[in-house]
Order: sequence, then C-alpha cells, then structure tokens
Amino acid sequence: MKSLFFVIVVMAAFTRCTSTTETINAISPDGRVQVEIVESKGKIGYLVKFNNKIKIDTSFVGFDLQGQAALSDNLFVSGIEKSSFSETWEMPWGEQRLVQNNYTQLVVKVAEKQALQRTFDLIFKVYNDGLGFRYAVPKQAGLDEVIIEEELTEFNLTGDHQVWWIPGDWDIYEHLYNNTPFSKIDALSKRNHPNLAQTFIPENAVNTPVTMKTRDGTYLSFHEADLTDYAGMTLLVDNKNLKMKSGLVDGPEGYAVKIKTPFVTPWRTIQITDNASDLIASNLIVNLNDPAEVEEIPWFKPMKYVGIWWEMHMDKSSWDVAAGKHGATTQNAKRHIDFAAANNIGGVLVEGWNTGWERWIGFPDREGVFDFVTPYPDYDLKEVVAYGKEKGVEIIMHHETSAAPRTYDQQLDTAYQLMKSLGIHSVKTGYVGPIIPEGVRHHGQWMVNHYNKVIDQGLKYEVAINAHEPIKPTGRRRTYPNEIAREGLRGQEFNAWASDGGNPPSHLPTVAFTRMLAGPIDFTPGIFDIKFEKYKPNNQVNTTLAQQLALYVVIYSPIQMAADLIENYDKQPAFQFIRDVAVDWEQSKVLDGEVGDFVIIARQERNSENWFFGGITGDNAREADLNFDFLKPGVEYDAIVYKDGQNAHWNDNPLDIDIQKMKIKANDSLIIKMAEGGGFAISLFANQ
Repeated sequence: MKSLFFVIVVMAAFTRCTSTTETINAISPDGRVQVEIVESKGKIGYLVKFNNKIKIDTSFVGFDLQGQAALSDNLFVSGIEKSSFSETWEMPWGEQRLVQNNYTQLVVKVAEKQALQRTFDLIFKVYNDGLGFRYAVPKQAGLDEVIIEEELTEFNLTGDHQVWWIPGDWDIYEHLYNNTPFSKIDALSKRNHPNLAQTFIPENAVNTPVTMKTRDGTYLSFHEADLTDYAGMTLLVDNKNLKMKSGLVDGPEGYAVKIKTPFVTPWRTIQITDNASDLIASNLIVNLNDPAEVEEIPWFKPMKYVGIWWEMHMDKSSWDVAAGKHGATTQNAKRHIDFAAANNIGGVLVEGWNTGWERWIGFPDREGVFDFVTPYPDYDLKEVVAYGKEKGVEIIMHHETSAAPRTYDQQLDTAYQLMKSLGIHSVKTGYVGPIIPEGVRHHGQWMVNHYNKVIDQGLKYEVAINAHEPIKPTGRRRTYPNEIAREGLRGQEFNAWASDGGNPPSHLPTVAFTRMLAGPIDFTPGIFDIKFEKYKPNNQVNTTLAQQLALYVVIYSPIQMAADLIENYDKQPAFQFIRDVAVDWEQSKVLDGEVGDFVIIARQERNSENWFFGGITGDNAREADLNFDFLKPGVEYDAIVYKDGQNAHWNDNPLDIDIQKMKIKANDSLIIKMAEGGGFAISLFANQ
C-alpha cells in the first residue's frame, strides 16, 4: 500500500513488575476498550472490558508442547512495555482508500519461575473497535524448534450469548450459518453434509469469524489476523462453562505446528462494538498485518467479469471434453469477450480450458492429473488472449488443483511464466476434494504455507490470486495486495444443486457480519434467471432480482462476477446497474443492519463523486429509511433506483422489480420497501 500520511509513536520505558497488586492494562485511544493482565496461581491471563463492563472474563494463555512440559504454569510477569501508535495508510484497492490505524500497545514479558525458565511475550494492540493479541517466542535455550500440540488461549464469555456460527471443519467453510445460544452449539451434528466435496469435523468447535450478541446489545466477533507459517485456528466450545479455547488444525503427524524460534503466532482478534454495523466498518483485521512489501501493483485493477462457469453448474456445459458439451471452447470464449467489451466488464474467466478434467474429482490418486499449461484441442489460449486484448478485455486464468497441491507446486513457475508471457494478471485457484496426501487438511500448517507460497509466486510473476476452497482470509491482503479475493464460504453455486434447497434468505445478511469481516468474498452474484426453468426447474436462487443487484455493493470484492449465462442478461433493464456499478471504493458507509436480518451499505466510487447503494433482507420484509446527508453539498445526483416490486417475494415472485429515475441531493431522504429475501440497489451519478 502507499505511503504513510501521519505517524505518532510514543514509547514507554521498560518496566519490571515487582508488585502483585499492580494493575497492568492497556486502554484504547477512545477509552472504551480495556485489557487487564491477570496473574493467578502461576498462570497468566487477561480480561477485556468494554464501556467499563467485563466482556471477556479472566482467560488464561499458554502452549502444550510435544516432548516437554506445557508452557502454561509457574509463570510470572517479568516486565511490560507500553506504547501508542497512529497512522493513516492508503489501500491500493479496497472498501476505502484511507485507513486509520490507531492503537495502544502493551507488551507483557512472561517467564517461568523455575524449571526451564522459558520466556515469551504477549503483545496486545487495543483499538477503539476491539483488540488483537499474539505470542512472540524468542530464541532461547531449550526452544530452538518447538512442536505445538495445542495452543491454550482461552476466551471466557460472560453469558450465554446469541451466536452465528459454522462448525469447526478442518477442510471447508461451505456450511450454512446457525443461530443459537452459545450453550446450544453442536458442531458435531453438522458432520457429513452430502453436498460437501470434503469435510472433517473432529470436535465441538466453530470456525472463525464467529459473531455473538450479548444480552445488553454488545457485539463480539472472534477471528485471527496474519496467519503465517501456523495452523488455522478453530474455537473449541465448552457449552457448560460458556468458554472457548483455541483449537489448532492438526497435521498428519498428529500435532498442529512445527516451527523454529524466534516466531510469532497469528493475532487472536476480538472485535467489540455496540451495534452490528460497526463490525463491518472495522479495519482491525487488516491493520494487524504488516504494511505492503510491494507498494504498487499497477498490473492489477479491480474489475467486473463474466465467464464460462455458471453454465457448468446448470449442466448446460461440462468442464471436460469427454462429456461432449465442452464449455471452454475458443468460440464460446470469444462470445463472452464480445459481451464483456460491450457492457463495461473488464474480464472473462474460462474454466475447463486445460487438460485433466476427466479425472479431477472422485479419484483417490489425483497427483499429476492437471496440466496448467496445456489447453484442450478446442481451446486456443493464445488466440483467445489476443482477441481479448483487441477488445480491451482481460482473460482470467483458472487453475483447479483437485486438492493435489504438490502437483501445483511443481508447475507454479511454468504456469505463471506462461501467464506473464501472455499478459494474464489474475488467476482463480481451486482445491476441491480431500488434500493429497491423506491427513493433510485444507486449514493445517502445511496448506497455510502452500496458499501463502502461491501468493508469493504471484507477486513475483505479476499475478493476483482469487483462491477457492482456501484457508480463510486474515488481512494479509495489506501485506500482499495481490491476494485479491477468496471464496471460503457457502457460495452462489449451492443454489444450483444443493439437496437442502440452496442458500436461505438469511444466509447473506449473516455472511455480511461473519465471513465478510475476514476479507473480500468472490460470491459470484448477478443471477437473473432465478427459477432455472430451462435447465434445473427443481432448484432456484432464494432471493429477488433486486437483491442480486444489491450484492454488488453489500458483499465486498475487488472482482465482481456477473455470474449468470450471458444470454440471460439480454434485453434486461436491470442489467444497467451491473454495467454501471463500481468495484473500487473511496469510502464505504454501513448505514444500518442486524446480523441475519438485513444490511444496508453505501460506497463512493474511487476517483469520482458517484455513489452506489445496496440493501438486502433475510426472512422478513422491512423498510429502508435512507438519509443522504453524507453526499457532497451543492451537488445534484442523477439516481436510478432498482427495488423490489409491489408483489416481489424470493419464492413466489422474485423477478418483480421496479426501476425509477429521480434527482437526489445531500440531506434528501427516501423510504424503500424491501421484500422477504429482497433488497434494493441505487446508482447516484454526480452532476458537476
């Protein structure tokens, strides 16, 4: 990201703790969030207050290590360091251009009283909207290399909170969200979903981000930041004692992490707000990552795209040639390029272009199946790329690994060299199926390092990565701006074939306050043929057409797909919004929302005064009361409003849409009715 605009760093001198009654704490810049360090019977812990009320009660820390005593007992605080920090940094692309990074830091030096006298630091950064903390383990005698069987980080809740959760699956995040009291979380009941290509749920745990609401209306969301050379973290659930503990994903050797000292763990993050909207507005996760190693990546520009993809989910086409209806042909790719060029769409994704799709899933030995440089005979890669350049349209590469990452590792250099030689600057990767070899999990340390290696190689070859079946995003897009988007949730494709009826209306109003807090989502919105009457009449998308438009604003990504068959956009007035909507933002405002119920977001296009609004609902209809007081004073805007029609309903009449044109200026107001599973979208074009 670009240069810093304002920096203040105030360091406090190292302090050696001598009194057991001394309060060791750190307070957020606005005074609302406070962390206190607890020493009790040889254990070290912390508690968190928000508005002077305890929200995380005394929670202890430490490690279970293989081959030596646990690093969790006979501990004491040997010293502390305090500092404050403030900066404003610039995103090269994102939900906003300028990001404030303002926190109070507390470093707690921890040592053992006896035995091995091992040491580690706890580093806390306390923000106005929450906190992050991590372990820093220095190189020391007896700790040259450590094997971490489990991290003993606790999160002790203060009540039986309302929780929006998915199970702690070590292989996939593509579960529907559940809404239960904490005491009723039952992850084991979610095992063996028939529509998941891979799944492993060993314990009663939840994946992160997991969001909660307390009885007094405080919102908490737990996640992690800067996941590097470490196993992904689930949160083990103690239903009875209302407590969570970090649960690291094991590798095939039976332990979670093997790492040399010195090292730091990922940040354990807790977002804390008094309204749901501020969870989405938070920048805590990206702020906890390091600044960019490469400040500019001019070869990547945020864009909309279409592609040869949805037609396979509709069974109109196939990924492989042998099935007899191959989608990735030169002719079909050119047809999509022509459509993109005519409709302000910058890219075309082509899936099924390369050899290997005949044996990509369902076979135990998938190593060496895919060739990432050899196209099928009916697809001329160079001709397609050249045709796209003539039309001003980029080709988006596709690499499905079939969960054989070692095959991908072996071909990374060759595949990315080919892309660079052709001027292809982005790739969608995929990891469908159980990882080969057996016992390696999608979310374990080995795969975390693989995903990060792909990002590193992409930066070397000027390739941006959109990963599917990934490890969850943890804000590393700040450090590696070519990490543009990830799937990591139950996506649009489940509407095409899921045996449970597809994503319910409450799914996306929940995703906005859970998975989206982690980072950009390649959700693939824009389905206009909602009932699938031609290809799959027994399935449908459980939203209205107006909501499909709203998703371009609500569910953030710097790449947004117009996912439907391109012929379904023909002569559709609502498609104008997709032509117009931006994908890169100067600022974003979360106007209102409630987890699982609704969300309304407005975003200003970068480098212009144009604004785009999106609102979506879940199971309940509601009215959006919009106030435009944040628009630029003295400017009149040409508005196009796309909203649910009078009879719209996600199931009965999803295509009923009302499109109106009007003039809007600052401080105007507007009331819009949203149907069940519905929504609205607004384009505002500034007249200057």
